[in-house]
Amino acid sequence: MLRFYIATVNDKLEILAKIGVFGTFLGHGIVAIGVNPKWIPLLTCYGFSEEQAVAIMPLIGIADIIVALTILLYPIRAVVVWAVLWALMAALSRPISGERFVEFVERSANWCLPLLLLLLLGIPNDLKSWFKTKE
Repeated sequence: MLRFYIATVNDKLEILAKIGVFGTFLGHGIVAIGVNPKWIPLLTCYGFSEEQAVAIMPLIGIADIIVALTILLYPIRAVVVWAVLWALMAALSRPISGERFVEFVERSANWCLPLLLLLLLGIPNDLKSWFKTKE
């Protein structure tokens, strides 16, 4: 806890962003493992059948929980990029599936927070660094 008080502003933002992304992906992962029927149209709008959506939802939930833990404990940039893209596509599934556009806007933090974390971790110039955390 003392580390938080003496950390730089960027370090504090990074810690808070990791916690926020962790909470978002952990929560969504738990709900997906339970197969939320309200999420079936969000998968069928991307071409999955209802049966496929039900079958893959628990797998998506497990993946989300792995992403949550990875980002909290060892934020590999490539995983953070995945979190940005996955959350953006999940938010876009709302208006694509027929919901109001405001449903996408409401979920902007779900993809903006991992994007902020990526910027705080730094955008590397070499491919190898995408599979590492901040030095």
